[in-house]
Amino acid sequence: MSRLYVILDVFADKALAGNPLAVVLDASGLDAAAMQRIAREFNLSETVFLLPPEDEDRKARVRIFTPQRELPFAGHPTVGAAALLGLMEAMAGKGREATFEIEEAVGAIACRTVASGKRAGRATFDLPRLPQPSGAAPDAAAVAAALGLAPGDVGFEGHAPSRFDAGNAFCFVPLAGLDALARAAADPGRWRTAFGGDLGAFLYTRETADPALAFRARMLSPGIGEDPATGSAAAAFAGAVMTFDRPADGEHLLRIGQGYEMGRPSVIELGLVVRDGALSAASIGGAAVVVAEGTLFLP
Repeated sequence: MSRLYVILDVFADKALAGNPLAVVLDASGLDAAAMQRIAREFNLSETVFLLPPEDEDRKARVRIFTPQRELPFAGHPTVGAAALLGLMEAMAGKGREATFEIEEAVGAIACRTVASGKRAGRATFDLPRLPQPSGAAPDAAAVAAALGLAPGDVGFEGHAPSRFDAGNAFCFVPLAGLDALARAAADPGRWRTAFGGDLGAFLYTRETADPALAFRARMLSPGIGEDPATGSAAAAFAGAVMTFDRPADGEHLLRIGQGYEMGRPSVIELGLVVRDGALSAASIGGAAVVVAEGTLFLP
């Protein structure tokens, strides 16, 4: 049996940047074990499988797999899948802009897309779950040791290590500047002690070298390594922004640069809606470009 697939670079407007994503266009009839084997075959950070929606008013049902397991939610697969569905709408003559919902294990997700060409577009989705604190804040000295940094490298402007979850849990580590961000390296032997488990660490700094960016970031994990663009971490990062920056009421758009140290520059757009000093809504958005199309030949 053959099935079509597409590979996109997500959170980038040109090929060979951003975070790669495989999308299997018609996954009907595949069980979870088969999807897991296909995700291992692609060996990308995530592979998306498109299925008919359970609610016919929605665009598609989406299942997301890493090479090791299924995820209930992830940011770059959601942006990439939505952007591709928007491109398919445009190619079918339904207009450059589209609004629809997709179904993920975490719930229904509202998406907005714009096609900028035959193989390029943008997508934004509303967070199905706003960030919440996720356990005790990590100790700054232990975090510094686990990242090969000095204690003085951790923290800026009142920002301290924290933990938040908006579908997936992460530790957030503020760093003094780009130099510390570049020097950071995961020490597997000290990781669990510092972070209380195998959670990924989203390192961020206000220093960006680009006025269009609000933050520069890296995503490190001792089991996976480094990720070039982590939308679900950016979603949870809204919790850290609200805690330490306390943005004023209104709408805010923060651009986060990630993946630069890997040679895969990515820009994640984090949208915040603040009312009465609290986060009332948030979104993740970015560009995506199709870089390959092909056919899977399966037994």
